[in-house]
Amino acid sequence: MSYIVDIEKQCGCVKKSGVQFPKTFENLEEAKKEAAALAEEFNETFCKKHNFQVEENDNTLTIKVGMN
Repeated sequence: MSYIVDIEKQCGCVKKSGVQFPKTFENLEEAKKEAAALAEEFNETFCKKHNFQVEENDNTLTIKVGMN
């Protein structure tokens, strides 16, 4: 089974970052690590208009985008 890391919506900062979505992984732990790392990076380095959190649903980890 493959696991997918995707983002709910791509704000301008995500688009400018050049990170391509969706990302596919063969291992759930790798997918979780990548999703958490991306959410943390986005929260620390982007413009602070949005906050990013990971939500897990079956084989998909979605980075949710909320307003600050």
